[in-house]
Amino acid sequence: MFDLRPVAYVIGLLLLFLGAAMLLPMGLDLLDGNPHWQVFLGAGVFTMLVGGTLALATSNSVGNRMTVQQLFFLTTGVWLALPLFGAIPFALGATEARLVDAVFEAMSGLTTTGSTVLSGLEDLPPGMKLWRGLLQWFGGVGIIVVAMVFLPELRVGGMQIFRSEGFDTFGKILPRAGEIAQSVSGIYVGLTVACAICYLASGMVPLDAVVHAMTTVSTGGFANYDASFSAFTPGAEYAASLFMILAALPFVRYVQLVAGTARPLMRDAQVRGFLVIVFSVVLIMTIFQLYAVTEVTEMAFRKALFNVISILTGTGYASADYGLWGSFSVAMFFLMGLIGGCAGSTTCSIKVFRFQLLFASIKAQIRRIHSPHGIFQPRYQGRAVSDDVLNSVMSFFVLFIVSLGVLSVLLAMTGLDFLTSVSGASAALANIGPGLGPEIGPSGNFANINDTAKWLLTVAMLLGRLELVAVYAMFTIAFWRG
Repeated sequence: MFDLRPVAYVIGLLLLFLGAAMLLPMGLDLLDGNPHWQVFLGAGVFTMLVGGTLALATSNSVGNRMTVQQLFFLTTGVWLALPLFGAIPFALGATEARLVDAVFEAMSGLTTTGSTVLSGLEDLPPGMKLWRGLLQWFGGVGIIVVAMVFLPELRVGGMQIFRSEGFDTFGKILPRAGEIAQSVSGIYVGLTVACAICYLASGMVPLDAVVHAMTTVSTGGFANYDASFSAFTPGAEYAASLFMILAALPFVRYVQLVAGTARPLMRDAQVRGFLVIVFSVVLIMTIFQLYAVTEVTEMAFRKALFNVISILTGTGYASADYGLWGSFSVAMFFLMGLIGGCAGSTTCSIKVFRFQLLFASIKAQIRRIHSPHGIFQPRYQGRAVSDDVLNSVMSFFVLFIVSLGVLSVLLAMTGLDFLTSVSGASAALANIGPGLGPEIGPSGNFANINDTAKWLLTVAMLLGRLELVAVYAMFTIAFWRG
């Protein structure tokens, strides 16, 4: 019989933590004299009661080693339970959001997607602004831990290639996953503090600096203004660009860097590939802007740098409506969103390493065609890649493309136009944030799309954040037989 107690225990503890976190925006609203502090107090107490009860009722399962089925259930269950309780302040607080909008906003926050159904953000109480930032900040560090500890063990999307690298490689430094997670969390906090300081130096007020630091390092993209980053100085755009890049690199490399070795970071194929993509696309978009959009060189470079990095990392900030730059820009931004950053970072989408493995496999196949009797094995970072990893990666690509197609069709069936359907599906599955077009593009939001489409996109955000397979696997007969 399937034992849910270990899963429920962990979810209960996390709900306790989430409820306690609601006291932070409560305190901010209380200091500001805003009556909405009562909503956070009530929501926090309720969430802690549910979480505490769940944890106490299942505490007799502590110490039991989880099975693969339980790990799958846990990764999905956490990202289902936390958004539901995280939505309570949106439903009862200043936004007075309907259920679908509250859940959409909370799911977008915790999955660090950054799509929003809210407008008039600058007029929200300070506690609500902080809550949106906290949701994304928690989601960012959470997905790093999931990517380092759970997904490699579950052999999801080729992530098993990092099992030996994540633990054996620096086992002498950090022999247990819990210690790795603790070290990563410390680095995550350090980057957030450094980012907030840079934002303060660029002219942001303290609340904006703190919230945007959290949503930058988590590559989440929630902003305190409808105008997103166009409300801030050029210095803030440059600072955000730097920290979005830092957040897109594997955090395990930072652990090694702090431990005294920089070589793994410098030699990481993902890091080199990601930086080459950033440099190349920023150069292309800068030249394109100088030719077709603006004659101001610094502005062209800054807008290209910021918006390219924002979409490539799945952060979703905008400092300009790049949808107005022409069809070439629209196509480029759509494709960039499907790349993403490095595995083991806060970024989303397909990830650079999967494209590298795909191209390595294609290269080996072409060589086999030219030399049928030769033996050619795809290699990654100097090591032969097993068929198990390659099959997992190829399965992920196929599953992603099929999911994107099916979701686009379902969204179109709800009445959305082609561009909104396809870009909305891509934005949700890849956890990018804004879509394309006048309605859900960088100058719009998801408020006016129909409720059915919102529910579909909410589910898609969960699927994309957990790399598809971790959720789909639970709907197979083999999963329950195992």
